[in-house]
Amino acid sequence: MNDEEKAFYRAIGKRIKYQRQLYNLNRSRRDKITQERLAELANVSTSTIGNLESEKIVQGVSPYTLWKISKVLDISIEQLFEDGKKQE
Repeated sequence: MNDEEKAFYRAIGKRIKYQRQLYNLNRSRRDKITQERLAELANVSTSTIGNLESEKIVQGVSPYTLWKISKVLDISIEQLFEDGKKQE
């Protein structure tokens, strides 16, 4: 994986983390989505979510996986590709 691809997936990971935190605002502790719960609901490994959110890019993620994550977080997949300026 080249540096450009790594930067792309780091940005995606930051957006996933941001969107998960945003999802958790104003929700009861019971209804919040942890990395583990997100992984379970999206049917991916916990390490996949953890690596994405911590920006430890080991390998790419399929569009289908990103779509499943976006559905769990109740956002459009496009929001994972938007410019990061909104998250900072």
